[in-house]
Amino acid sequence: MEPSSVPRFDTWLLGRAQDGGVPHLGCDLACCAEARAEGRVEYPCSLGVRDLLTGSLALIDATPAVESQIAMLHQRTNTPPRGRRPVDAVLLTHAHIGHYAGLLQFGKEVGAIDATPVYCTPRMARFVRSNAPWSALHSDRHIELAEIPLAPDGRGTFEPLPGLSVEAIVVPHRDEYSDTVAFRLSGPSQTVLWAPDVDQWGKHAGLAERLVDGVDIAYVDGTFYDEDELGGRDLDTIPHPVMRETMSVLGSAVKARPGRVRFIHFNHTNPVLHGAAARAQVESLGFGVASVGESFGL
Repeated sequence: MEPSSVPRFDTWLLGRAQDGGVPHLGCDLACCAEARAEGRVEYPCSLGVRDLLTGSLALIDATPAVESQIAMLHQRTNTPPRGRRPVDAVLLTHAHIGHYAGLLQFGKEVGAIDATPVYCTPRMARFVRSNAPWSALHSDRHIELAEIPLAPDGRGTFEPLPGLSVEAIVVPHRDEYSDTVAFRLSGPSQTVLWAPDVDQWGKHAGLAERLVDGVDIAYVDGTFYDEDELGGRDLDTIPHPVMRETMSVLGSAVKARPGRVRFIHFNHTNPVLHGAAARAQVESLGFGVASVGESFGL
């Protein structure tokens, strides 16, 4: 069956930086010094989803900038005040600071949010239940943990909003506290991939191609532009594909639809955040540099 041309949902990019954002704590390089002087801020990557029929909202990854990002989602979607239920569901990719630390603001010290479902893997749910202060969010019913049913192949499908089909796909990453998943979000019109963190493609043959196969928009890990950006650090200790690797691996996937594969999760040093030349190079190869506020219908 052909997908409908009429979307039921829309997505909103609420941030595109790596966990620490820009300016980055402890960075005195020009990239962050100039951002401080200019008052320029880049939030960690997060995606909002709205049900166009009901107005229900979902948030993918709760970053340290969660208040500003939910406020942005409300503003972009003309959502009226919602008090202690600012979103109807939260989806978490993994337990690294830029992706779940914002949950702390759901607790009694800040928002005292009302029993919001949080979709995550069983391992991530065990981590939250077993470690304070996260466990208090669950026991005090500010969040309700909704475990994603994963099959032995590391995939599982669920509906965080009625009619929104989401497939979780376990991907390799630095998994000290939880496993890591990418999400495929499907509505009647399009499918969007959310894959902000993943290991180098070269260590996992065919992984990149499998993740983007059949999706209309693919948000993928763009933490570092190339090896030179790392200042001599061992790439094996930083499990992210550099953008140049991704553009080599997925070059054929973007030929028919330039801009379909869109980079997110930029480290504060990544030149695509700070100058036009790097962005132009990426776009000339058919890839996209995601922009905060961009929206796609599902």
